[in-house]
Amino acid sequence: MTQRPNALPPLAALTTPTLTWNDAAPHSAAFDDVYFTRGDGRAETEHVFIGANRLPERFAAWVEPRPFVIGETGFGTGLNMLSAWACFEKHAAPTARLHLLSTEKFPFEREALERALGSWPSLAVYAQALCAQWPDAVGGIHRLHLTERVILDLHFGDTTERLSQLDGQVDAWFLDGFAPSKNPDMWQPELFNAMAARSRPGATFATFTCAGIVKRGLKAAGFHWKKVPGYGRKREMLAGHIEAPPADQRRDNTPWFTPPPVLPAKHVAVIGAGMAGASVAAALARRGIQVTVVEREAPGAGGSGNRQGALYVKLAAETNYQSRVYLAGLLYSQRWLALKRSLQTSSTAPLFTPCGVVQLTTSDKETRRQQRFVEQHPLPSEVVTALEPPTLTETAGIAISAPHGLFYPQAGWVRPKALCEHLLNQPGVTLQHGEVDSLARSGIPSAAPTWRLHLTDGSTLEADQVVIASAHLANRFAQTAELPLQSVRGQISELTLPDEVAGPTRVVCAGGYVAPALDGVLTFGASFIPNNATHNVTDDDHQRNIDELGQTLPALVTELEQAGIELTPEHLQGRAAVRAASPDKSPYAGPVPVAQAWRNDYSLLAKDATRVADKHGEHHPGLWITAAHGSRGLASAPLCAEVIASRICDEPMPLEAPLVDHLHPGRRIISALIRGEKQKNTAS
Repeated sequence: MTQRPNALPPLAALTTPTLTWNDAAPHSAAFDDVYFTRGDGRAETEHVFIGANRLPERFAAWVEPRPFVIGETGFGTGLNMLSAWACFEKHAAPTARLHLLSTEKFPFEREALERALGSWPSLAVYAQALCAQWPDAVGGIHRLHLTERVILDLHFGDTTERLSQLDGQVDAWFLDGFAPSKNPDMWQPELFNAMAARSRPGATFATFTCAGIVKRGLKAAGFHWKKVPGYGRKREMLAGHIEAPPADQRRDNTPWFTPPPVLPAKHVAVIGAGMAGASVAAALARRGIQVTVVEREAPGAGGSGNRQGALYVKLAAETNYQSRVYLAGLLYSQRWLALKRSLQTSSTAPLFTPCGVVQLTTSDKETRRQQRFVEQHPLPSEVVTALEPPTLTETAGIAISAPHGLFYPQAGWVRPKALCEHLLNQPGVTLQHGEVDSLARSGIPSAAPTWRLHLTDGSTLEADQVVIASAHLANRFAQTAELPLQSVRGQISELTLPDEVAGPTRVVCAGGYVAPALDGVLTFGASFIPNNATHNVTDDDHQRNIDELGQTLPALVTELEQAGIELTPEHLQGRAAVRAASPDKSPYAGPVPVAQAWRNDYSLLAKDATRVADKHGEHHPGLWITAAHGSRGLASAPLCAEVIASRICDEPMPLEAPLVDHLHPGRRIISALIRGEKQKNTAS
């Protein structure tokens, strides 16, 4: 396996703070300190962080295509971040973008956050947007789209650990947190070193304190500081900058994953209009990039074309990177889809129905696996909780015979085809019918590349960069030919329910899934046939789905039989499509490696896995891929779209560095070298 620096902490719920209140001003019982001063907290924020970092003038002068990035140590009530956002809205040009990121080890509960921010009526609009998307207290990165041009990444967990895992660079730091005398564990040399390593050249900082440990730590990390007038009764505070941040040493053991240089991206071509392609097209268009999506059939024509699809994940009993990616993806998709649902008009059928998902066990072994998962991952009940009879039946809204299950209350079902169409119906996105036959890059290697897409009808399309999102066909191009992908056929079955049979009120998953009826039609399935790329609907797959339905919800089958419904293949409608999977069952999301160059440059790994060449991995400039989402694309494709869009646009990443590496399309080349295997282009 590839080497993984800085292992992530176990998945778990974080502790919310114990608070006392002076009117709407919260006080931390653990740190015996206030989050802000009730009377002049915002004025203090404006002086200490906004003014000392010179944000009004920097925002007004900002013309970069990438966003201005602010990093904060200690989100607290969000007062600092919302004040920075308000300052940005006042001073920045309409085309500028802002990226906020903040760490928090003890995140507020939503109700407490709303109460605290109620102190600032002038920030009410900003607070409402924040609270509407406020995530549950789970360690990790939670990306919130506050507006079309403002992103907030909440890094829940220990500040130093969070910054050590940050994949991104910061322009201005809010060095906040409870006073060093109250919170000595945070104000340590490791914190200042992590800040320095994640700073852009010339990045500034400001902090309310002048404590000696802070001055010494900043200086040792490479920051230049000076004392400036403080606010109110605080006579002095610190402000400064860092001219030459240190190199990122995290890549010493994994140089192949070093991101490629940032290139112009005014126009990006996306190949494929399924969930993966539509998600990345919308993510790029949101950032002001013109996108042309090339699709040989229609949006959602492949695996994303069903009327209903379940938003769910299956997490490992023991924490691994794949589970972390999928949980992050599930939480992101839930917020992202809920935001889209809130923006829909009342006359439009919802794209997302967050009815909840019940995941049943199918054997004693599976029951033990679920129980181990719950024991080892104490997540909030708002995310997932264990259920046993009779609570399983009460929750699912239908009789359940399984002995154990997990309930994801904020998950549910999506209309995938309608969602793809919605994502492509965005300003800046053009849908072009056609099939791409080959890709070629023009220009000299040292210059920004221009990609030429050759279509089967003889026409061509040029773009600055290209994202391949064509599922099991993603490795048909010369540049991706050695990317291992497996075709997996899946067929869903549909049955019109009689009036007296309601079906489940939640999505119920076991070997397959059963969705609540949509317009009186029950959708269930889907079959899973590896190494099969056929699209015709078959009676054999219908029968597989019937058998699975009988094992998952035998009470429903009995109800149907009592209502005179003959559950046989000839009485069902259905749809078959082909999905793509990788050998390790994690998606591919990132730049496309030059496979032969990787094998040449890192050939010594085949003899000794510790012999790491001091050379960055070579990539096809401006060529990206999002694929291998399998049957869980609703939980992975939207977040993977953010991974690619963030890298193209030179933004902080929405996942920790080890998880971004885990998704890298070149990971199989390295693992094959270490194991002494020959690279294959199909999964076994």
